[in-house]
Amino acid sequence: MELVSQFGFWYQRGMNLQQIRKALSTELNSLDARRAKLHTAIKALGGVRVGRGRASVKIRRKSKFTKAGLARIAAAQRARWAKLKTAKK
Repeated sequence: MELVSQFGFWYQRGMNLQQIRKALSTELNSLDARRAKLHTAIKALGGVRVGRGRASVKIRRKSKFTKAGLARIAAAQRARWAKLKTAKK
């Protein structure tokens, strides 16, 4: 039998619609399995941000401040705001 390509799918000439549908379904299932494996691999590389139709890897940047340092900065800023608020009164 001769192979024919249509819509990016190769099938044998003479296949009926049910056979073509079954072959397409099998192909879709294998592509879904491959997509899941790729998704897992991307996730292992540092997280996934899924957009419209594409998945892109997001890179997690290292923080330059410790949590305690950020808390001290936030507390100092709140104190500055409180000082300005009392000065306005």
